[in-house]
Amino acid sequence: MMRFILVSVALLMLSACSISYPNQAITGQVFPSVSGQTLAQQPMQLPQDLNGAVSLLLIGYKQDSQFDIDRWLIGLDMTQTKVPVYEVPTIQGLFPRMFSTLIDNGMRSGIPKPLWKGVVTVYQDGEQVQAFTGNENPNNARVVLLDAQGKVIYFYDQGFSVDALNALRALL
Repeated sequence: MMRFILVSVALLMLSACSISYPNQAITGQVFPSVSGQTLAQQPMQLPQDLNGAVSLLLIGYKQDSQFDIDRWLIGLDMTQTKVPVYEVPTIQGLFPRMFSTLIDNGMRSGIPKPLWKGVVTVYQDGEQVQAFTGNENPNNARVVLLDAQGKVIYFYDQGFSVDALNALRALL
């Protein structure tokens, strides 16, 4: 419980220190090369390490983004959508990097271990991702479908909706 409180306080402090970027229309653009680490502690370079496969990134900028990400995950599961999915918690700034171990351990405590390889935390390049997508309405997940070359073929940042899920599925 104490760990959860510490993570919550740290994330609240971190979100107060972030730079605001207007939301962007990124469909058709190549996703920037960013480095992260899975909760299983494996380094990952996005989009290069997606092995040339169409992949879905569910990017969250705040702890409250998890609610939207969970709705997307449930929708994808209920519709039996077959696509590799990566949750990408993305936090900008030097201060978050100082607490990355604490933040990652907090996430590990709430996520089953078999799913850790699909959660890629991005700290060092967090600002680059937020500038690319925009971070207005940060509670909304950024839903980014990448083609095999890392180009964005679907982008949505308005919060989960069945219509948005169906539009994503139509592209698959």
